[in-house]
Amino acid sequence: MGNNNQINNKFQIASDNEVLSTKLISNNLEERTARFAENVLKLCRTLSKSFENIELIKQLIRSSGSVAANYVEAQEALSNKDFYYRLRITKKEAKESYLWLRLLKVNNSNQINNLNDLINEAIQLVKIFSKAITHDKTKKCRVSSNKCQ
Repeated sequence: MGNNNQINNKFQIASDNEVLSTKLISNNLEERTARFAENVLKLCRTLSKSFENIELIKQLIRSSGSVAANYVEAQEALSNKDFYYRLRITKKEAKESYLWLRLLKVNNSNQINNLNDLINEAIQLVKIFSKAITHDKTKKCRVSSNKCQ
């Protein structure tokens, strides 16, 4: 019985509303960054294969996938320094994705609505990660946990 209580005590932390709320935000953002990369891939399949597009598409696929991958890495960071570093990379890759999407808009007027949607999402992701980095630096608090110093 003693071991059972110890196991239950370990999981009581997960039932705390504040931790669950933070975890939901973290999971939602992980899903959002993955969806951004998926939507970029779907869009890229529909674009013409002109010389200009091919180069821009390659860059866009890399940077949008990196947004998602680096956010996942940030959630598994080994230290606060590593966490901030990964968040900064995530923000940088979102900004880069914005640039490639903007350039693709020049040659792909037939996909203007889809491009605009992804441009807006890239802008939102940059804002989210900028705020998270600023908040974390002032509070010394990790987004994925409620551990503040």
